[in-house]
Amino acid sequence: MNPIAASNDFVVKFANINGSGSASANELFAKCILRMGVPVGPRNIFPSNIQGLPTWYEVRVSEAGWLGRRGGYDLLVAMNPQTWDADVKGLAPGGYLFYDNSKPLPKFKFRDDVTTIGVPLTDIANHAWDDARQRQLFKNIMYIGALSVLLGIERDVIVALIGEQYKGKQALLDPNVHALDLGREYASQHLPPIGLKIERRDNVGDRIFVDGNSAAALGMVYGGATVCAWYPITPSSSLAEAFQKYCAKLRVDPETGKHRYAIVQAEDEIASIGIVTGAGWNGARAFTATSGPGISLMNEIIGLAYFAEIPVTLVDVQRGGPSTGMPTRTQQADVTFCAHASHGDTRHALLFPEDPHECFEFAALALDLADRLQTPVFVLSDLDIGMNHRLCKPFQWDDARHYDRGKVLTAEELEAGKPFGRYRDVDGDGIPWRTYPGTHPTRGSFFTRGTSKNADAKYSEKGEDYVENVQRLQRKLDTAKALLPQPVLHRAPHPARHGAIHFGSTSPSMAEAIAKLDADGMHIDALRVRGFPFADSVREFIDSHDEVFVVEQNRDGQLRSLLIEQFEIDPARLIPILHFDGTPITARFIAKAIGERMGKAEVMPMRGGKVA
Repeated sequence: MNPIAASNDFVVKFANINGSGSASANELFAKCILRMGVPVGPRNIFPSNIQGLPTWYEVRVSEAGWLGRRGGYDLLVAMNPQTWDADVKGLAPGGYLFYDNSKPLPKFKFRDDVTTIGVPLTDIANHAWDDARQRQLFKNIMYIGALSVLLGIERDVIVALIGEQYKGKQALLDPNVHALDLGREYASQHLPPIGLKIERRDNVGDRIFVDGNSAAALGMVYGGATVCAWYPITPSSSLAEAFQKYCAKLRVDPETGKHRYAIVQAEDEIASIGIVTGAGWNGARAFTATSGPGISLMNEIIGLAYFAEIPVTLVDVQRGGPSTGMPTRTQQADVTFCAHASHGDTRHALLFPEDPHECFEFAALALDLADRLQTPVFVLSDLDIGMNHRLCKPFQWDDARHYDRGKVLTAEELEAGKPFGRYRDVDGDGIPWRTYPGTHPTRGSFFTRGTSKNADAKYSEKGEDYVENVQRLQRKLDTAKALLPQPVLHRAPHPARHGAIHFGSTSPSMAEAIAKLDADGMHIDALRVRGFPFADSVREFIDSHDEVFVVEQNRDGQLRSLLIEQFEIDPARLIPILHFDGTPITARFIAKAIGERMGKAEVMPMRGGKVA
C-alpha cells in the first residue's frame, strides 16, 4: 500500500483524553492552517463528563473549501491508549499514525498498511519539566511542533498565534514556545518527510472563524434583545455567556455606566421561559437559550405565549435525545417537537441556520418575527454549529435598519379613538393589534389569559369564539411563510429527475456530496429550507421531481414529517436519508446513500475501496 500523498486536502484526527488540555492545542493546529490561507473545518467530539473519557478532534483540510465532514481520516494523532485499537482501525489505508513511542507497543497494535511516526513525547516532557501538569499540557504543544515540521506549517505562524493567546502573560508564553520548539527539533532531526503537506494559499479571504453560539449571541445584541433568562445546559450555555460578554461591551451607558440589559440565570428552565414571556408581554425583546430537555420543561409556558400571543424568542441548540440522551453529541432531532411545542393545536415558526453567519442573522430576525407575529419563534441550531468553529462570511449590520415591532398601538392612536380589540383580525393576516402596558391611562388595556376568549380579550367558551381564535392563529402562521427566510436552490448542471431537501448543519456536507454525485454523472437538484412553515416554492420543488431525498440528522425523518403534514404529499415520493449516531453527517454518507438509490453502489470510495 503506497502512503497517501496529498497537498491541502486531507483529514487529521486527534484522539485524546478529556481534561488533558489537548483542546486548545488542537484548535491552535486548525488556526495555524487557516493563517496559511487554507480553509479548515474542525469538529470537536467530546464526552459529557468532566474528565477522563475519550475525546476526538477532527480537522478537515480543504483547499477547495469543503467545510463539512468528509468521512474517514488520513493522519491519526493517537494520544489515548483507551481508544487506540478502534482509532487505528479507522485510519485510511496508506495513512499515517502519529503516536508517543516513549513506551514500546507490541507489533499487533500496528497495521502494515499505514506509516507509523513515533515521537517520545513523554520522555522529552519529563526531561524538560518537573511538574506533572506542565508535562501533560506541554506535551500537547510538542506534538503540534512535530506535526508542523512534518506538514510544513510555518513556525512563525504558530508563534504568532501563541503570542496572541498569551499576550501580556510572558510566564505562559515562553514555555509554550519552548515546547513547540522541542517538538520541532525532534521532528527535524529524526523524522523523514511524509506525503501530506500544507502549502500556502490565499483561499480563506475575508471569512471569519467563529462558533455559532457566539454568533447567535451577537445577533441578539444587534437585534435589540435586552433580556436573557436561561438555565445552564449543554450545548447552549456558551450562548448566554457570550451574550453577557457582548452586552458588557455594547450595552453599557458610556456616561452613567448603567447597564441597558438584564441577564438572569434562573433556577430552572421553567423559570427562564416565564421570565422571558413576562418581559415580552411588557414590550422588551427577550430570549432564552436552551436545548431539547429545556424545551421539554418549557412547554406549558410556550403554549401560554402562543395562545396569549406574546413575543418570545428561543434558541434551541439541539443535541442527542431523548431524555438526557447524548448531551455532547449533535442531532437535528427537535424539529417536530419545536414545531408543535405545547399541547393542543399549536404550531410555531422555526428558523434553520446553516452556519454562524446565519446564526447571527437569524437571531436578529427571530426577534423581529416574534414581535411582528406576536408569538414564540424558534431558532434551531445544533451542537455542530453552536460549539464548533466554522469559516463563514463576515457579519454585516445596516445601522439604518429599524426593528420591526409589528402592530403596536401608540398613546396618540388610542387617544384619537382608534378601535382596539386585542385579538381581532382587522386585515386578514391573523395578527391583531396590541398595546404595551401603561401606554394610555384609560384606553388600550386588556386581560391577558391562557383560556379561550373573544376578539376583545373577554373570557369566552363559546364554540364560535374558540374556532375563530385558533383559525386566526393558523392564518398568522400562513402569514409567516412570506416573512421567513426563503429556501436556497441549487440547480444541477443537467436536467435532474431527483431532488434533495436538507437544512441546517447538514449543508456543508450536502454541498460536497452533490458535487461528487455530479462528477459521477448522477445529477440532483437541491433545496435548503431555512424556515417553517415552508414556503410554497418547497411544494413546487417537490412537484417538479420524481423523487426527493430528505436528508436530516435524526431517526424519524422529522423534516420529512413536516413536509408531508403541511403539503399532504404522498410519503412514497419523499425518500428519507437519515444519520443519527451523534456525529456530524459526512459527505461520503450522503453520497453513498443517494448514489445507491440512484443506481450506483459506491459513489465515494475511500482509498482501499471502502466507503466511510
